[in-house]
Amino acid sequence: MTDENNRQPESPQKPQRKIPRVEQAAILLMSLGENDAAEVLKHMGPKEVQRVGVAMAQMKDVSKDDVTYVLNQFVEAVGGQTGLGVGNDDYIRTMLTQALGDDKASSLIDRILIGGNTTGLDTLKWMEPRAVGDIIRYEHPQIQAIVISYLDPDQAAEILGTLDDKVRLDVMMRVASLESIQPQALQELNDILEKQFSGGSAAQTSRIGGVKRAADIMNFMDRSVEGGLMDSIKDMDPDLASTIEDLMFVFDNLKDIDDRGIQALLREVSSEVLVVALKGADDAVQEKIFKNMSKRAAELLQDDLEAKGPVRVSEVESAQKDIITIARRMAEAGEITLGGAGEEIGRAHV
Repeated sequence: MTDENNRQPESPQKPQRKIPRVEQAAILLMSLGENDAAEVLKHMGPKEVQRVGVAMAQMKDVSKDDVTYVLNQFVEAVGGQTGLGVGNDDYIRTMLTQALGDDKASSLIDRILIGGNTTGLDTLKWMEPRAVGDIIRYEHPQIQAIVISYLDPDQAAEILGTLDDKVRLDVMMRVASLESIQPQALQELNDILEKQFSGGSAAQTSRIGGVKRAADIMNFMDRSVEGGLMDSIKDMDPDLASTIEDLMFVFDNLKDIDDRGIQALLREVSSEVLVVALKGADDAVQEKIFKNMSKRAAELLQDDLEAKGPVRVSEVESAQKDIITIARRMAEAGEITLGGAGEEIGRAHV
């Protein structure tokens, strides 16, 4: 009788399949119910909402064991945390930096601890790239550069694609040379944008732009656009172009990631995306992928590659960009270290 009372509940069995983190988030949110899930989503950015939303829409026949496993993983992850001391500035800085990495955390820390906000600029993150391009099209190039620097690199790349070649070059040169912006200037820009949306006031000191930001943006551009823009930058400033190229992380750089990092990355990439991406990959990248899979998984992947018919270049580039995006996100979270050009990203958050 005593033994039964003292017996600890059995831990849920680990699911037979690997549940990607975004799917775990989707399962957790759907388990919370509409109202609580909506409250959580309010604290997420547009990209995170989109990724989780897609995962929720694609979920079918989730087993009870999977739900139990995800919920227990969540409880275990937050079980050792406490709200005590949350008001401490150092606690907040450390927590956000560990969670988001230096770059993403810095602006959020400013907003929380300094009391400013960027409502107008943040609204742009939820808009279609072409709509943002229309808003800034007739603004001064320096204003355009500030907006481009503030937005996520993939969205910024699409916006630049809507601008004329000469404007695009001018803006990118300004992004590369931009390191910081005065609070008053950022507030004035934010006020202008807020008047177009919902009104309000804002003030924030923020480090934005720089050569690294320019490289991040160019990583997400279509290859034809990126190539032409890089050639133009080389004509104007060869040293700057060389620095940007050194900081860019492209699909071929996957071969420079260590084996443990590749294995972690593969757990987050669907087999369908991987097959398409590898159709246009060089032998070194394919070999790196194959050697970090089980023999059976590698054989199946090779069979899928051979069975896959011709694939459009645009589809290959899109799949490769998806994998690069996942790799950069994992590097920013400190989960992997990008080799070669992107190695600084992984080290920055260790």
